[in-house]
Amino acid sequence: MAVASVGPAELGFVEAAPAWRLRSEQFPSKLYAPLPDRADAFHRCLFLFCCRVPPCCAGLRVFRNQLPRKNDFYSYEPPSENPPPETGESVCLQLKSGAHLCRVCGCLGPKTCSRCHKAHYCSKEHQTLDWRLGHKQACTQSEYLDRTIPDHNFLFPEFEIVIETEDEITPEVVEKENESEIIGSMGEVPEEELDSMAKHESREDKIFQKFKTKIALEPEQVLRYGRGIAPIWISGENIPQEKDIPDCPCGAKRIFEFQVMPQLLNYLKADTLGRSVDWGVVAVFTCAESCRLGIGYTEEFVWKQDITDTP
Repeated sequence: MAVASVGPAELGFVEAAPAWRLRSEQFPSKLYAPLPDRADAFHRCLFLFCCRVPPCCAGLRVFRNQLPRKNDFYSYEPPSENPPPETGESVCLQLKSGAHLCRVCGCLGPKTCSRCHKAHYCSKEHQTLDWRLGHKQACTQSEYLDRTIPDHNFLFPEFEIVIETEDEITPEVVEKENESEIIGSMGEVPEEELDSMAKHESREDKIFQKFKTKIALEPEQVLRYGRGIAPIWISGENIPQEKDIPDCPCGAKRIFEFQVMPQLLNYLKADTLGRSVDWGVVAVFTCAESCRLGIGYTEEFVWKQDITDTP
């Protein structure tokens, strides 16, 4: 899909999540992306969900939610960026309002433990898992339930993503660097051999080289954000065309907003070949008008490009 670039991307880098923050649900990325010029999108989040298991990975899904500054869920004033003061007491990690969430996966938890009536679950399977792995012993300990969240290795590990603006590299610099690299590595190569190599340079090679050059300055980036700019692809295969990106149900076109880089897989502990979630690039396209949703969520479009066929 051809999208004109409107400026440098915002790059995301992984940092350890502060201990006082709540653990996230089962998604590899939650992005807070408000629109400064839209009163109805003062709070705007994008949630990218996937499963650890490869057969489910084709079912990557992304949802958008947005609210005005004055709403029934969040304070009008922003929260403090500093951790709460030390009081000697452990922090209560259970939500005091809103929907009950499953202790295992973080999804909606309409079921409760029949014994303590405080632990919530999405299903009998997750209740059984939690019971077997510790809730049986802690069921009657109210303090334990309020101040601990079980870790059953079901969720992805949580990290905070910090954002920095990308430093632009001019095409002239890239061209000179590539030329120097070629000369330095090849030495005195016969002209006939150089001509032959140039003819065999494929579109696939050029796209992958462009990807490597683009991330060379910041190789640890796990996310690239830029609403309306062009994504960078890792392969010449499976690049979406405009017809492949469905319009929003409101009738507006969808535009690129952010992409998740393969470097994130290193932090998700997804390192079992053939049995872990995998991707080359995950690109998210959202409604160009960021249409109004009330207090609900709308599903946006995600495109997964694999890395298996890259050179």
